[in-house]
Amino acid sequence: MANLTGQERARYVQDMFERLAARYDLMNRIMTLGQDARWRRTVIRLADLPPGGRLLDLGAGTGDLARLAVQNNPVSQVVAADFTLEMMRVGRRHTPDPLSERLAWVGADASRLPFPTGYFNAVVSGFLLRNVADLDMCLAEQRRVLKPGGRFVALDTTPPPATPLLPFLRFHLHTVIPTLGALIAGQAEAYHYLPDTTEGFLAPEELADRLAASGFVQVRFERRMFGTIAIHSARKPER
Repeated sequence: MANLTGQERARYVQDMFERLAARYDLMNRIMTLGQDARWRRTVIRLADLPPGGRLLDLGAGTGDLARLAVQNNPVSQVVAADFTLEMMRVGRRHTPDPLSERLAWVGADASRLPFPTGYFNAVVSGFLLRNVADLDMCLAEQRRVLKPGGRFVALDTTPPPATPLLPFLRFHLHTVIPTLGALIAGQAEAYHYLPDTTEGFLAPEELADRLAASGFVQVRFERRMFGTIAIHSARKPER
């Protein structure tokens, strides 16, 4: 699963999230003990969207970040984009009418975004980067669609750090999460994919280096949840 590449990986991820869509949000709340809602608020705060600005929630899934952006910035233009249409269908059903009028849903591949260059003031994502087939292309596309000086913010899992807690974290990743996935979502295989891709993903320092290599500046990250979560932020250069 985690060793798939290219289009094979993309098809696997798309199919997996189609099957998870109905229980995806519930599983996130349970796996993180509700902390993911706090992390998403931090993402939107770091995006620093100006009044009337444009924000892209990339890999939006059911649109948690996009809805939060609309709530915090009522006059903004917010787009939720994902290549798994069923996730967005679930998200639209869960979006109240006052918010849905100010939120656009767009089917899009993170490596080939259908938006003009320099269009958005901020691009945010939640648990997207470790799933993409081509990380460098995904980062380059986000940089392209940002305005000069625009903000990039990404929330994702990271490999557990080598601390005394490591055995407990691995037990949670490889035993607790797949068991919950089987009981609650009926998808144990998908929740084996989560720990596999988490442990196979870049450490926060490595992802920060990739962001810098992609042309971003002011690259920073914050660790959360015993070092298994990181929130990265950066800017597109003014020139």
